[in-house]
Amino acid sequence: MAPQREWFEKDYYKLLGVPETAAPKEITKAYRKLARELHPDANPGDAAAEERFKEVSAAYDVLGDEVKRKEYDEVRRLGPMAAGPGGAGGPGAGGFNFTMGTDGLGDLLGGLFGRGRRGATGASGRGVGPQRGDDLEATLTLSFLDAARGIETVLQLTSDAVCTTCTGSGAAPGTSPRVCGVCGGRGVTDDNQGLFSFSTPCTACQGKGARIDNPCPGCRGTGVERRPREVKVRIPAGVDDGQRIRLKGRGGPGRNGGPTGDLFVECRVLPHPVFSREGLDVKIRVPITFAEAALGGEVKVPTLDGSAVTLRLKAGTQPGARQRVRDRGIATTSSTGDLLVSFDIHVPTSMTDAERTAVEALAKVASPAPRSRLEV
Repeated sequence: MAPQREWFEKDYYKLLGVPETAAPKEITKAYRKLARELHPDANPGDAAAEERFKEVSAAYDVLGDEVKRKEYDEVRRLGPMAAGPGGAGGPGAGGFNFTMGTDGLGDLLGGLFGRGRRGATGASGRGVGPQRGDDLEATLTLSFLDAARGIETVLQLTSDAVCTTCTGSGAAPGTSPRVCGVCGGRGVTDDNQGLFSFSTPCTACQGKGARIDNPCPGCRGTGVERRPREVKVRIPAGVDDGQRIRLKGRGGPGRNGGPTGDLFVECRVLPHPVFSREGLDVKIRVPITFAEAALGGEVKVPTLDGSAVTLRLKAGTQPGARQRVRDRGIATTSSTGDLLVSFDIHVPTSMTDAERTAVEALAKVASPAPRSRLEV
């Protein structure tokens, strides 16, 4: 990947609020927090927040990728000379050519002077060539059981989408964009300046390679409109609280023929009144009476699928004792967890006269107090 001009101008670590030594998990955590705070859906009409959201997304696009981050760190360390002295023609070459298709120094200096290949950034701040759509963030709240079993649902989003009037062409219905006569559809024009030959974005079509004589009234020629839309989501069984699911190609629309971005869905799992989890294992605490603990017996325990299993208590079961029921936890396509049952002895807060009499009688015949070894 060729260095971008903004790599020299922006401190991505500062934008995300993390040190340069931050681990990948720290960078991801910081990005998610900022993305939720700055997302356009959470700040409707706030242009400053939307701009910050774009900056944070651009920063994470680089720092969240191991290869890009390494290149970014090296470029920042070396400065503009990171590209080296040779240029496209190599050391000692008779001239330099910064036209489309040139890599290395041509890409770097072309970006620094606001020129370069078709994919370079123009005056509008967006790329003049095909641009990938924005990645979108959404939050989905799930019940404990839905997260454990998996679910198909629909997300309601308000985001940029392909214009329904022109189907993304940007031209009014019944018309079509025409090839730019100035650049011949290339999106760039050549600018020869002695030793240097630059390809600059075509000013006639703003680098798009096509011109729209009759813009679409719905999107004003952009091919994109902001509107509510529904996205079907399949949540796999076993998704955990805070887990992100990537839906490829369900994000913002591409521009100038670029691919669609992705949608990242962060799952929020609500607690359950009975169950909790530890990985794929499901945990449950079951209260038992003193008599059941002392004498033993059978206890029915609910499971995730709504049925119950019967467990045998040993005589003398102690508080906190645990039994494992194999393969009755969360089941995924590759593995199944267990049901972990812990027993708590229930001590009544009030008793009938008969119960009190029975307990007092037990106390009189019970073995020495268990505290005798404490010698107090």
